[in-house]
Amino acid sequence: MTTYDQLRKAPFNLDEAAISWVRDVYSSLDLDDKIGQLFTLIMIGTDQEELDRIGSLRPGGVTRFFTADLDFERRIISELVAKCKVPPIISADLEGSRHSFAFGTPVLGQLGLAAVDDVEATEKSSEILAREGRAMGVRWSFTPVVDVNAAFRSPIVGTRSYGSDVDKIERHAVAHVRGLQRNGVAATAKHWPGEGYDDRDQHLVTTTNPLSMEEWRKTFGRLYKTLIDEGVLAVMSAHISLPAFIRSKVPDAALEAFRPASVSRLLNVDLLRNELGFNGIIVSDATPMGGLSSWGHHSETMPDIIANGCDMILFSDAPLEDMAAVRAAVEEGRITSERLEEAVLRVLALKAHLNLFEPSDVLSDAADAREILAHPDSVAASSEYISRSPTLVKDVQGIFPLNPVKTRRVLLVDGGIVHPLIPQPLKFVLPDLLAKEGFEVTIDRPDIIPSPNDFDLVIYALGDESLLVRGRMFVDWHKIGGGGLFKAMYRPWTNIPSVMISFGHPYHLYDAPRVPAYINAYSTMDSVQEAVVDCMLGRKPFVGTNPVDPFCGLEDTRY
Repeated sequence: MTTYDQLRKAPFNLDEAAISWVRDVYSSLDLDDKIGQLFTLIMIGTDQEELDRIGSLRPGGVTRFFTADLDFERRIISELVAKCKVPPIISADLEGSRHSFAFGTPVLGQLGLAAVDDVEATEKSSEILAREGRAMGVRWSFTPVVDVNAAFRSPIVGTRSYGSDVDKIERHAVAHVRGLQRNGVAATAKHWPGEGYDDRDQHLVTTTNPLSMEEWRKTFGRLYKTLIDEGVLAVMSAHISLPAFIRSKVPDAALEAFRPASVSRLLNVDLLRNELGFNGIIVSDATPMGGLSSWGHHSETMPDIIANGCDMILFSDAPLEDMAAVRAAVEEGRITSERLEEAVLRVLALKAHLNLFEPSDVLSDAADAREILAHPDSVAASSEYISRSPTLVKDVQGIFPLNPVKTRRVLLVDGGIVHPLIPQPLKFVLPDLLAKEGFEVTIDRPDIIPSPNDFDLVIYALGDESLLVRGRMFVDWHKIGGGGLFKAMYRPWTNIPSVMISFGHPYHLYDAPRVPAYINAYSTMDSVQEAVVDCMLGRKPFVGTNPVDPFCGLEDTRY
C-alpha cells in the first residue's frame, strides 16, 4: 500500500482532488523544499529582521506566540504566507488560560475545565479557541494534553491536563478534539507516550513513563487509542521514555530503554503506528528542550527525529544548520528516500485536509477576524464556565462568605503571577477587586508581622501556573514573606483567619497543610480572579469539583 493510499484513510480522508494537489505540490519540490516542509519554526517577538529571516526559510509551518497587537499579528502572518512556496500551516498552543489571545476571549485551561466537569463546556471552549485561532490564521493546535496528574509534584503537568482520573481525561479530551476539528483546526494529542508519573519537566530533562505495559495500556494506551478512533489528526512525540515497551522488544536495552520517544522508532512506529493504528501526522516536541538536548547534539538528533518516525520537527535554535543536517542525512541514506517521501506527504496531507490550497482558508479577512475575536456570545459563554471553576478545597473555620464589615482589614501576601516568557512577575488584580468591595487591603511588606490588632484576614495569592522550565513548584515562604528567615517561619493563621488561593498549581496544601481555608482556581486570568471574589463573597457558590487530589495523599492537609 502506498502512502497515497494511506492518505485516503482516516484521519486525513483525502478525496481525489486533494490527493491530486498533494501529488502536484510534491512533484514541484526540490530537496531543499522537501526538507523545509519538515520544519515548524517558532515565531516569537517583534523583531522584523528575525521574522523576515524565518519567512525566508519557507518552512512547512510556524508556531506563533502572539502579542497583544492584532494588526501587527495579522500583518506578519500575511507576509509569511506570501513568502512561502507552499502555504505554511500556522500553529499555536490553544490551551486557554494565559495562552488565550490578548485580543480574544479568555478561556479556561484544561484543569479549570476539568473542575467544571461539563463536557459541553469543554467542547464549546475548544470551539471558541478554534474560531478565534482561525481568525489569526491558526489551523493547528498542539492540544489536547492527555497527560495524567499522577505525580503531584510535577511542575509541567499540573494545570495543563484534565486531571488525574482517566475516565474524566478521556471524556474531556474527546470533547476538545471535536471542538477544534469540527471548526477547521487540527488537534494534537500530547505528550506521547504519556507524562505525569515523573515529577520532572521534559523541558529540562528526559522524563520517564515508569508504567508496566499492562498499566500503560489501561491508561495512556486507552487515551491515545480513543483519540485515534475519534480522528485526531496529530500526535506530539515527546522527550519521554517508556522503558517497559523498549524492554519488551529489546530485553537488554540498557540506556536505550530510556531513549526519548521523539527519536525512538520503536515508540513512534511499532507502538503508535502499528499497534495503535495511528495514521495521522507525528510531530516532535520542541527540539531545544533539555529532554532532547541532553540526549544528543542537535546535528544528530534532528535527522534522528525524521528517521525514527516523526514527520515534522518542532522548533530549532539553528534552523539553517538543522536543515543542512537533515539534508546530509538524506544524502547519506540515514534518512531513506522512502521515509523522506512519507514524512513530506503527511505534512502536505495535513495541509490538504485543512484546505490550505484555498487562499481564503489560509488567513481570513481582517473585518471577519474582528467580528470573531472576543465575540460577545463567546465571552458570555466562557465567563459562565469560568464562574463555575473555583473550587473550595477546605474551610475548616467557616471563614466564607467574606464580609467587608467583619473582616475589613486584609493583608494580601502577593506571590505574583509567574510566566516563563515575562522577566518580572505580573501583578494580580485581586487587591483592586477587594478594595472595590469595601475591604482595606494592605500588600505584605518585609517589615509587617501580621497581628490581629492590625488585620482581620490574611489572604495568600499564588500565581504559579504549570508552565515550562519551572523545575519545581512550591510555596516559597522566604520569597513571598520577604522578611528573611524568621518571617518565613511565621504562620498567621493561629490567631488571624487566613485563606490561601492558588490561581494555578493545585497542590500547595503540601507546603501549607494547616492553612484553614484553601481555594484552587487553576488560572491567573483576571476573569478568574473576579470569579473567585464572587465566590468568596457568596454572590456565587463554589461549585468547582476537585479534578486532582489537592490533599496530596496526606491526611493532615484535610484538617
